[in-house]
Amino acid sequence: MNIVLINPPHTAIGSRVPDDHLPPLGLLAIGGPLIDSGHQVQLVDGEFGPMPLGSLVDEALRGDPDFVLIGHSGSTSAHPTALKIAEMIKARAPGVIVIYGGVFPTYHWRDILAATDVFDFIVRGEGEATATALVEAIEMRQPVASVAGIAYRDDFGRAVATQPAMTIADLDAYRVGWELIDHRRYSYWGGKRAVVMQFSRGCPHLCNYCGQRGFWTRWRHRDPLKFAKEIAWLHREHGLELVNLADENPTSSKKAWRAFLDAMIAENVPVLIVGSTRADDIVRDADILHLYRKAGIIRWLLGMENTDEETLSLIRKGGSTKSDREAIRLLRRHGILSMATWVAGFEDETLRDLWRGFRQLIAYDPDQIQALYVTPHRWTPFFRIAADRKVIQKDVRLWDYKHQVLHMTRLKPWMLFFAVKLIEVAVQSRPKALARILFHPDPEQRHSMRWYTKMGRRVWFREVWGFLARDGRVKDGPTLAEFWGVPQDAEEESMIVRRSTRKPVATIEDRRRLAS
Repeated sequence: MNIVLINPPHTAIGSRVPDDHLPPLGLLAIGGPLIDSGHQVQLVDGEFGPMPLGSLVDEALRGDPDFVLIGHSGSTSAHPTALKIAEMIKARAPGVIVIYGGVFPTYHWRDILAATDVFDFIVRGEGEATATALVEAIEMRQPVASVAGIAYRDDFGRAVATQPAMTIADLDAYRVGWELIDHRRYSYWGGKRAVVMQFSRGCPHLCNYCGQRGFWTRWRHRDPLKFAKEIAWLHREHGLELVNLADENPTSSKKAWRAFLDAMIAENVPVLIVGSTRADDIVRDADILHLYRKAGIIRWLLGMENTDEETLSLIRKGGSTKSDREAIRLLRRHGILSMATWVAGFEDETLRDLWRGFRQLIAYDPDQIQALYVTPHRWTPFFRIAADRKVIQKDVRLWDYKHQVLHMTRLKPWMLFFAVKLIEVAVQSRPKALARILFHPDPEQRHSMRWYTKMGRRVWFREVWGFLARDGRVKDGPTLAEFWGVPQDAEEESMIVRRSTRKPVATIEDRRRLAS
């Protein structure tokens, strides 16, 4: 079958301002199994340009495809664009089967299928096995009701879903379709040839606001040696210089992570690795942090979320301000940059709370910060907590963590926005921070901090302009529950757990003990 994968152009500022673009891992992960099943597969990446939707649809329909698969990593804020693309495709080629996947459609399938008929099928949860099985069922004219993990309209026009699919126990069973991209077009970190990869999926922690944990259902990881070999192959065959890990928490298992670090060091390729993890894991790994840097780790984004212990308890973060501070200190000691995420917009926050948060950020002394806004997802337990809060941003394209979307009881939107902008400037412009940007002894670190500062400055001014002139807000909007619908935390887990049959990871120490 002739299949086209579409990565919609995203409207978020963070995607539009930087000159670098990363490949859409989710679509490539589905493309690999489809190619291996004998299908002809093409990727149309609308992020470049970004492509006007008319041109994107022209490109997608040029080869007269049988199927069009649409997905985006920022699936909530990208949904309006995905919907528009599907409408344009159906208007021009009504016989093309349009399949939609991602986190947002996984949970909002009822609403989507009830509101429009331009999506023929929705893939719920992991798509490698499900999308391949769905295409095969349609090609062989078999009942699609036998395919687990999909939603569609039945013969009576009702939105129905099959039973949830099983989680993929062996993440090495399906390969990424790297041949679908021209690696020369994708870069990050200031022009370095880059890709997005996953060592693991899911997270064992129970943060009640996380929109990803339930989607992946359980934490699993790839074979550390195979993963390191794939990175090395990408470097040698395609000139890969940097890997951006898409994992929620790649370091969950110290044993598995240590095995990966050892394997990367053994591969001896000059590939940098950036990603995100928990501060607790960094503190736990104090004795092996020297291996992090040796294996190529150059920056960790630490999901601290807040600097207030009461707020951390509310969102069930499970960490502590003490471990956050210690993690940053340990990373700096081992030559690894730290980026602290800090979330604002909790209902009863005051300027005093923001001031206290600013002072604690200064005390933490991260190399970089990323300020985000509270953005509840309907399938998370936190949505139920926030269900009665008023929505001030009805444009779904701006539900991207970079815009305030919920009313606050004590702060007006302009007060929160400019307080956050001032905090960003103050933290990044401290003499200590500026000295690192200008005079850091490690040229790689110096390059990365200057690149991030340059990109951040452009984003900062665009965000200010957007707030003042473009991003509309409503004063008396609906409640969160009225806007999105009833809470879905009872069905937070999108798949059925399949236990892995993988043998325990053997580290170099294990092999030495067995040999002796």
